Amino acid sequence: MTQAVTLCLMVEGTQRRLAAIVSADVVGYSRLMGVDEVGTLAALRAHREELIDGKIDKHGGRIVKTMGDGLLLEFPSVVEATQCMVEVQSGMAERNQGVDEDLRIVFRIGINLGDIIIDGEDILGDGVNIAARLQEIAKPGGVSISRRVYEDVQERLDIVFEDTGEQSLKNIARPIHVWRWNLDASPSVAGRPSPSEPLPLPDKPSIAVLPFNNLSSDPEQEYFADGISEDIITDLSKIASLFVIARNSSFVYKGKSVDIPTVAKELGVRFILEGSVRRGGSRVRINAQLIEAETGGHLWAERYDRDLTDIFAVQDEVTANIVQALAVTLGEDEERRVGKKGTDNLAAYECVLRGRELFMLTRREEAKQAKEILEQAIELDAGFGVAYAYLALTHMLDYINGWSEDPQASRALGYDLAKRGVELTPDDAHVHIALGSFSLSLRRHEEAIAEAERAVQLDPNYAHGLFELGWYLQYAGRAAESLGYFDRAVRLDPHHADVFLHFMAQAYFQLDRYDVAVELLRRRLVRNPQSDSSRMMLAACYGYLEKHDAAHLVWDEIMEINPDFSIDQRRQVLPYKNPENFEQIVNGLRKAGLPV
Repeated sequence: MTQAVTLCLMVEGTQRRLAAIVSADVVGYSRLMGVDEVGTLAALRAHREELIDGKIDKHGGRIVKTMGDGLLLEFPSVVEATQCMVEVQSGMAERNQGVDEDLRIVFRIGINLGDIIIDGEDILGDGVNIAARLQEIAKPGGVSISRRVYEDVQERLDIVFEDTGEQSLKNIARPIHVWRWNLDASPSVAGRPSPSEPLPLPDKPSIAVLPFNNLSSDPEQEYFADGISEDIITDLSKIASLFVIARNSSFVYKGKSVDIPTVAKELGVRFILEGSVRRGGSRVRINAQLIEAETGGHLWAERYDRDLTDIFAVQDEVTANIVQALAVTLGEDEERRVGKKGTDNLAAYECVLRGRELFMLTRREEAKQAKEILEQAIELDAGFGVAYAYLALTHMLDYINGWSEDPQASRALGYDLAKRGVELTPDDAHVHIALGSFSLSLRRHEEAIAEAERAVQLDPNYAHGLFELGWYLQYAGRAAESLGYFDRAVRLDPHHADVFLHFMAQAYFQLDRYDVAVELLRRRLVRNPQSDSSRMMLAACYGYLEKHDAAHLVWDEIMEINPDFSIDQRRQVLPYKNPENFEQIVNGLRKAGLPV
């Protein structure tokens, strides 16, 4: 949206007022309309009806006018305007998940505080022009604000802005000092560097394995290429003298054209492994190269043309060559465990790759498909422990989401399957975490902790295992101990899931560090605006911090998101060992004057 405003000669009686002005524009609108005009208009209308208009109304804003691909808004409060637009951008990011990048509707937003001229329902003036220019320089999915806006909101909102200095804006006579917000902006917490700061390199060889490109003619082979990448990560993670980035963070770069030095800085590693897989019939070709990120030099590169039945041997060779290139010495126990797949049956292995990928989508239909495929894996190899573990976790999804007719029976079955997985493959970290998750749900806290401790002993780079151990400790009332494991998990998984932030906040809450908990919860809600659990905790924090108005606002949002929200239901399902830990939350809500 480009807005050219011509100011007429002012005449007596011109009305003016100070207002927060918001200019929003759809990125690449003409291209989107050219690809799918009807679909684009329908999607934009849905975003307006289901997200944007409700947020504007909630924060007291007014839609001045729409211009096809954009909006001009007016707010009486600059704080409300800024909070509203951050919520809109966060909500749009959530709604765009799973949508093809070429079809996503993404906004740029600019906010200014200035004097406006009233012209009927329209608004004019320099303040409007500046908002439009700020919008033009905002990052896609981001918000740019002027200095006047920043000065008013910096102490009033838990939102982090990046100072970009003075900017020369088109047709604006004077430079404007600009701050920017985007979803990746977040403050440092308890020693954790913010994303804008480079992560320090570990004191051991550090590596990220990027997802291998699928060069097969069949796009359905994507799972196979991903599985090879993930298995190499798993093998390397077992080596204590290496620092290995978690699969979750490595796979953020899947399908993207990456700059190796940039990726290495974002992940805080020195080495990057990248490669490709081409599968055809009974043959497979794998290319792999190990790159020293700072120089771009290749420490090692190899191409493998093998029968598909040799795939396990190829993975072992890749791992061995990386270990040799990085001059790492394996311990006797590591030599025994690295490369173990738990099966020699290629068909069973492929079933687990397919089932694992479907399970990780955590959606009902995909979980059902994963269950069927993992059952096939067990039929093909009844001794494949990892297959039992992932099958168990599909039943955990049934239990926690209420997808089965008898959730308690689903949990009992899953627990038995997880136990069988540990019996069959006791040296695999994943099976211990699967059993630990069921143990926690049954409030067998010490059993859960023991399983997680065994997992991270077997796999010291297992970020999810470290997080689960911290999670179990926190629910057992050992919050101070949990923080060290959370810190390690976050460093190994810089692009960690938003739920990490919730459980870190929960630990700080138990330690009466309500200010830190608020910071973490606000960051979580930027990434997951629909979380009623994080809002419950946030409202309790505000009660202890005597921010009662803020607590009531958050409580109202909980009721909007989940009208059936119940404190008693949360008391029953959250697996606290000590009832007083949950009552600490209830007391915070009572201090805020909320109806609990």
